[in-house]
Amino acid sequence: MAIASHIKEVMNSKDASVIRKMFEEGALLKKEFGEDKVYDFSIGNPDLEPPVQVGEAILSLATRQEKGSHGYMPNAGYLEARQAMGEKVGREQGVSVGGDLVVMTCGAAGALNCLFKAILSPDDEVIVPSPFFAEYGHYVKNYQGVLVPVPCNSDFSLDIEAIARALSSKTVAILINSPNNPSGKVYSQQEVSQLAQVLEDQGKKTGRYPYLVCDEPYRDIVYDNKLVAPVFPLYRHSVIVSSFAKNLSLPGERVGYIVVNPSCPDGQELVAACIFTNRILGFVNAPAFFQRVVARCWDAPVDYSSYERRRNQMMSVLDEAGIQYLRPEGAFYLFCQVPAKGSGGEAGDDKEFCQFLKNYRVLCAPGSGFGYKGWFRIAYCTSEATILNSREVLCQAVFDWKK
Repeated sequence: MAIASHIKEVMNSKDASVIRKMFEEGALLKKEFGEDKVYDFSIGNPDLEPPVQVGEAILSLATRQEKGSHGYMPNAGYLEARQAMGEKVGREQGVSVGGDLVVMTCGAAGALNCLFKAILSPDDEVIVPSPFFAEYGHYVKNYQGVLVPVPCNSDFSLDIEAIARALSSKTVAILINSPNNPSGKVYSQQEVSQLAQVLEDQGKKTGRYPYLVCDEPYRDIVYDNKLVAPVFPLYRHSVIVSSFAKNLSLPGERVGYIVVNPSCPDGQELVAACIFTNRILGFVNAPAFFQRVVARCWDAPVDYSSYERRRNQMMSVLDEAGIQYLRPEGAFYLFCQVPAKGSGGEAGDDKEFCQFLKNYRVLCAPGSGFGYKGWFRIAYCTSEATILNSREVLCQAVFDWKK
């Protein structure tokens, strides 16, 4: 049987799953040279253990013998889980959110796919500030939409004027991710307020108010007293999607949610559409067991200080190696500029540089995969030994690259 031509094309492209490819190559290198001789910064796999409350909830629920606990449920998810997520997001946004505005999903990726399936018609556009999470383009294209990247300012803050110019009659949504993957940037209250005003003006002018979709799995992982700005009080047509992959270190459990702004004029219709798409896309429901788990421990306290410590250690290594970067305000990534190559000082190619680093068993993700050429991403959610021991080889690699 033939593979669909458009899938084969993507699979064979140079930008297909660059992060996963690096991760898989890293596993092979570790087998060959030993884990302590490979410096794998390729994938954002949180390495903190889930808080103790998660384990307690798992044990409590696993020993209960309730009839029907493994059966079908409403496609929106269990009422207790929806109400808990409403309370969670309500606290974050400073508004009251009922469980009827929540859809439980298979992670944040499932949430975005359900949402885009619900709102996109062929050739509709979704604006995204770049750099952006590598899979966004696929999620939008899944439903015949068009991703429209708009470069951020030099400090990776939102370029509000550029976003305003990119708006068109085809714009259905703008998707923001704060803290941002890969840059670690946290968009300020002022930026989000200005963005909301631009979208409000667009709606008044065209009669079509674009959705402001906020992808927030890293919301709780912030540094230097930064706060992720709430959007519900600023713009009626806003939607939160998130998961517990990063904040509770549960990426493999695939439990997330969609929450629609209570002030959204078509909010109930949007929720109903997402419930429907959750079913017809084949997700059907978020995992039953972990819906109950997160309903009980979503507010468990977590100490993220080790991420901040490792951020500082990694910045020290980069400083010594002479690599320029943006100081992360959240998440667990460093977005770095490829050093100039050769005596002429010509700009370095990010794909070539990441391939070059592999010769030193250093694995990073090229910025081209995030819609931002000339940069590369380091995921520092790895051991402190990996970070500290990479100092010598990274310095040598950069020295050799510049020859």
